[in-house]
Amino acid sequence: MDASLVVLILIVIIGLAVVMIYNRLVALRQTCNQAWGDVDVQLKQRHDLVPNLVETVKGYASHEKETLENVIQARQTAVDASSLKGLAEAENMLSGALRQLFALSEAYPDLKANQNFMSLQTELADLENKIAAARRFFNNAVQELNTAIEQFPAVIFASMFGFSTRDYFEVGETERGAPKVKF
Repeated sequence: MDASLVVLILIVIIGLAVVMIYNRLVALRQTCNQAWGDVDVQLKQRHDLVPNLVETVKGYASHEKETLENVIQARQTAVDASSLKGLAEAENMLSGALRQLFALSEAYPDLKANQNFMSLQTELADLENKIAAARRFFNNAVQELNTAIEQFPAVIFASMFGFSTRDYFEVGETERGAPKVKF
């Protein structure tokens, strides 16, 4: 009788531990999903803002067609991206194209003085800060989930319950250097 009671207690303890591990992994996965939703909202706002910015610049720098087309193409690539890795690459390309667009504005004093352009630039700069914060939050959530999945004893159960590590939203090479503007 004593041995069966000990076995029953061990089974209950192991069962509770598995439930706690599972619930923690579910909570971390939901945090990642929510964090990604925050990033996605900010990116969509940026995608909506870019066409207005391009139209404003077109009026002042109509012969800078290549830069404007690069921004439009980068935005469309970002909108069409279907995977996190593809989206990260496309967003990094868009960031680089926007940096070139703002660097180009230095050559057009009338554009720099235009209130609509300045307002859009300020709004975009604010969005870029929000995107950076959302990326940091998302990457932190991914780091917590990935760590929890790889730690013992969760590593034993994680794949059994369908949990897998996630990719980080990394900064690309286009965001690391200064923009190059050629005239």
